[in-house]
Amino acid sequence: MAENTNDEDGIGTLVSRLVEDAKAFVRAEIAVYRAQALKLVADYRTAAILCVVALILAHAAIIALLVGVIMSIAEALGPVWATVITVGGTFAIVGLLVLIALSMVRTAGRKGTSQ
Repeated sequence: MAENTNDEDGIGTLVSRLVEDAKAFVRAEIAVYRAQALKLVADYRTAAILCVVALILAHAAIIALLVGVIMSIAEALGPVWATVITVGGTFAIVGLLVLIALSMVRTAGRKGTSQ
């Protein structure tokens, strides 16, 4: 009988160690996945910042281009008409891009609902 009790205590201790080891393993795995996720977030954050800076610079370049167009046209037609023509042409391009985008969204919506 005494040997049975020692065996049961031994098994209980082993099971307790197993549970603690499993908990430690899960905590370690969670720490690894957390570290990987934080690394990805940091990488994407840097990429997002670079994209925002690129967009700001592109915006500044487009403004400079439009000012140059206005100045070029202003020599022939005057500053008011040069501004009207440049702004009108810009809005025409914007409208065309919006129509293309809406067409793409509608097409994607039809494909998504048909599947």
